[in-house]
Amino acid sequence: MAKRRYRRRRRAQKGFITWAPWKKALAIVGGTLILLTTAGVAFAASKLGKLETTKLDTTKLNISKEIEHNETGYLNVALFGLDSRDGTLTAGDRSDTIIIASLNRETKEVKLCSVFRDTLLEQPDGSYNKANAAYATDDAEGAVAMLNKNLDLDIQHYATVNFNALVDVIDELGGIEIDLKTPEEVQLVNGYGNETSKVTGKELKLLDHTGKQLLNGVQAVSYSRIRYQVFDGDPQDGTDFRRAERQRYVLEQVVKKAQTANLSTLNRIIDKVFPKVATNFTLAEILAYAKDAFDYKLTDMSGFPFDKLTATLSGVGSSVVPDDLESNVIQLHKFFFEDIAYSPSSTVISISSAIQSYATNTIPDEEAVYYEDPVGNYNYSDPGTGTGYTEQPTEPDYGSTDGTTGDGSSTTDGTTGDGSTIDGTAGGNPDASGSGSGDGTGDSGNAQGTATEG
Repeated sequence: MAKRRYRRRRRAQKGFITWAPWKKALAIVGGTLILLTTAGVAFAASKLGKLETTKLDTTKLNISKEIEHNETGYLNVALFGLDSRDGTLTAGDRSDTIIIASLNRETKEVKLCSVFRDTLLEQPDGSYNKANAAYATDDAEGAVAMLNKNLDLDIQHYATVNFNALVDVIDELGGIEIDLKTPEEVQLVNGYGNETSKVTGKELKLLDHTGKQLLNGVQAVSYSRIRYQVFDGDPQDGTDFRRAERQRYVLEQVVKKAQTANLSTLNRIIDKVFPKVATNFTLAEILAYAKDAFDYKLTDMSGFPFDKLTATLSGVGSSVVPDDLESNVIQLHKFFFEDIAYSPSSTVISISSAIQSYATNTIPDEEAVYYEDPVGNYNYSDPGTGTGYTEQPTEPDYGSTDGTTGDGSSTTDGTTGDGSTIDGTAGGNPDASGSGSGDGTGDSGNAQGTATEG
């Protein structure tokens, strides 16, 4: 017996420990979890390394000290979409898409509000210009600071994407369903598609009918860029308000499909899109939010300003003017944070007064200079008539705003063509409403549309 006790002591001294089976299992599981967690973080880090990451100086973000920001249960993020032809994500390009996303971390509800890009707001240098100018002059930091200052918000995170990156996302998701309500809307998707196709290097597939249909990336992004008249009876038809509305709708459909996508699809999207995204989210923050990503639900969307006027302003151009910024900001806070009491800061009150004063500095319409979106001249015709699409290789001539003649075109098959297309119908500049008509004969399909001032 003494020998056996001695041998057991020697084994113990050499480090041989006899574990119970449950302890062995626990050790194996624990080690496996540590290994998987480490591998998962490393995998995530390799993916996030594709992002263009930056830092924002929080002391320069114009977060008002007058306002008690009680939105501790919320994450507010500024989303910028750049219409950059060369794919850059830095200052120099205006942010044609500006969306504020507010995530309620308790209820897992998400609300989106577009800030119309032409909204007259105070810029980082104290001047007054369109909201989308801040990104071009002061990069993401200046654009976030502009939103905080004008809207009394606490935004400390942002994400910027070349809006054309959505083409890849939508294609990987298998397309999204959109209801194209009028022939003009179909035609405009094809027209914008010409430019989107050139920028992204992806094939343009022309649409040939109205109604609900599955659009690919080029088609859906082109739909989201429409701000010409589509003649659907909406009083805001043909305005930037409708474009922002389309953009929010496209994003809504993308989110819905992404939440049901498999891991393989999401992995391909990450690989393609992350190199086209700039953000100041850290790896730790992204991992923390990612675990709950599929629990969040998009519950409401809107556009800012809620109450607005339009005017052509000296030195600024065609603008969206908040009809009293102060009351609009109050509405914005109620939209995002229903139960949190809010009163505008002295800064917002001052800016509101300055905007009202600046908005009186209008210029006559005949002196206005309008921006024309590059739209290829594609024509829609009902396949039931036996006609199809004709591509005009030259850029369309939109005519002018003073009622002079602009070119129209139509597709014909040796029969009389209808000249009431994008050029003839929209009249002059793409920002003004107008009307026109024309007819053409022969197989060229060219027609003259007389534009009337909108």
